[in-house]
Amino acid sequence: MSTHAPQAAHAVTLPTTLNEAVAALTAMPAAVPVAGGTDLMAAVNSGQLRPAALVGLGRISEIRGWQYQDGNALLGAGLTHARMGRPDFAALIPALAAAARAAGPPHIRNAGTLGGNIATAAPTGDALPVLAALEATLIIAGPGGSRREIPVSHLLAGVEMLRAGELIGFVRVPLLHAPQVFLKATGRTGPGRSVASVALVLDPARRGVRCAVGAIAPMPLRPLDAEQWVARLIDWDNDRALVPEALSAFGEYVAAACIPDPAPEPDGSVPPLPPAVLHLRRTVAALARRALGRALS
Repeated sequence: MSTHAPQAAHAVTLPTTLNEAVAALTAMPAAVPVAGGTDLMAAVNSGQLRPAALVGLGRISEIRGWQYQDGNALLGAGLTHARMGRPDFAALIPALAAAARAAGPPHIRNAGTLGGNIATAAPTGDALPVLAALEATLIIAGPGGSRREIPVSHLLAGVEMLRAGELIGFVRVPLLHAPQVFLKATGRTGPGRSVASVALVLDPARRGVRCAVGAIAPMPLRPLDAEQWVARLIDWDNDRALVPEALSAFGEYVAAACIPDPAPEPDGSVPPLPPAVLHLRRTVAALARRALGRALS
């Protein structure tokens, strides 16, 4: 035991509805919402966070499932990684299920939630590049029963922030009914922690490719030029055929867009990337190439 243990929260509120949780946060501005607590408790145990009060979200049944809504899946923010990793969910959103299964050891997957992954916005959050590639939308619950919607990318980029008393209630994900892939590379920093990850989804209706790269930057990166370039090369009318050389070129295109070369020196020369950064760029290129290959196969 440590003599420097973090101070315990003074109050714990356990609402049973989303509106009750919002009301509790509004009444206690210093309170911190907690669902699975996988990131929050790590911060508390390390002394980085000492919440004055906690609002537990574990009893709110309305955010622990999902439903179909006008060609979309409406996912509750309380869905755990373990639940999203099951076969029935994988049939719905394969890439998100794959990311959930790769989120870490069983105790993390059993506790960690979709909403927590988004709210924490850790660069290594496996669900984040998938949600970015799927262009998901967040439904935010606010005081007085209000609801507003924002693209998940806006929250992750800090363009829009959660306001006082607001909670992520649901995530709306378009159902593309097309191949989706999530791949990640892990290092030695912890079980299942991403060094780099790639989510790739095909959108045959729009003849488009969406790709997002995670873990290498504070938020998932979308290489839009690479997406548009490779989408024009795919033969959408002939089993989505693509020449093998284009696969390798796509991987390099994605990697260079996300990890660009250094700025030229005054004399016009371009210094080489440090070995570790060059290795990371090669890793991203390999993941992007494999992801597109699997999606098209």
